[in-house]
Amino acid sequence: MSYSEESKVLFVVLAILLSLAVSLVVALYVAYPGRGEKMPIAPWIGDAMGKAVDAAPTLEDDERDLLRLG
Repeated sequence: MSYSEESKVLFVVLAILLSLAVSLVVALYVAYPGRGEKMPIAPWIGDAMGKAVDAAPTLEDDERDLLRLG
């Protein structure tokens, strides 16, 4: 099965746009909610990112030490 040249270009363009969107979200998180500040233009985005980070599972210091030993 051979893909047309247009579909190959479209795939590359969509992959680049997706990677730019992900990098923008990471940069916005590091710039604002990651430091405990509100986002100036759309504070609801920062609130949503903060809730997502709070909901993510994390290892406490004692759990990390146990994993190192075992």
